[in-house]
Amino acid sequence: EKRPRSSQTKRFLTSLESGIQKNCEVVSCMPEPLPELKNSYFLLRHGQSEGNVEGVISSARSLATSEKHGLTKLGYEQGVESATNLLDLLEQQHESSEDNTKNVIFYSSPFSRARQTAQACLDGMKGEAQSERAKQMGLDIQLDMIIEDGLMERFFGRLDAEPLSTYGFVWPVDMINVTHTEYDVESVAAVSTRIREVVLKIDEQHENCNIVLVSHADVLQITQCYAAGLPNVGLFSQYRFGNGEVRAMQRSETSLPEPAPLDPPEKA
Repeated sequence: EKRPRSSQTKRFLTSLESGIQKNCEVVSCMPEPLPELKNSYFLLRHGQSEGNVEGVISSARSLATSEKHGLTKLGYEQGVESATNLLDLLEQQHESSEDNTKNVIFYSSPFSRARQTAQACLDGMKGEAQSERAKQMGLDIQLDMIIEDGLMERFFGRLDAEPLSTYGFVWPVDMINVTHTEYDVESVAAVSTRIREVVLKIDEQHENCNIVLVSHADVLQITQCYAAGLPNVGLFSQYRFGNGEVRAMQRSETSLPEPAPLDPPEKA
């Protein structure tokens, strides 16, 4: 079934049709920092996808209405397993905070690998052990995910469908220029700008909830660095998310894991 697209995606599609920047919004600087938020946010990367196994970049906007490059069997299992890790994080938050945040709401990128991961995580929550654990924690888990176009994959322009190793043409430039659009890629600053819009929109719609954002590696790495206030968000590739990994979105630079500079990824 064809879903109505958000205004942001309409701008993306208009750009595609006109041939201007191939789905990228061009921005001249990083957005303002996120304000204090009313909800707690968690970041979940999709499980292993067919695109990961093929070893190709998979960022075309047409994938927002396609089942192409969905999860592998392992990827689905990683999504199910992420439910346990998410509950661990929710439990840690419950123990360290006085806030009574019981509602859990999933927002997902429209790409199939993200949607299927969100569903796999929700399936994991339905397991006997996890269901009992969630009940003991008093969690109210909404079983219907919300599709959010602003969470879709970072667009890689002329490098889309190329080998994963071509990330190596972009990430080093990201580190020194967060507004670059070499190869018609979506810039780090542009991703940060749309993520800010998404988070502020969600934060207006809910209060005192646990929001799970299911998305993609570059998008989530940029999100965690931007939210934490890292001075150079272009270093995001040093804070890599694994397939099916979930992290709390923290608001301090000290919350980030130890940076791990990466060589360009090899073909899977």
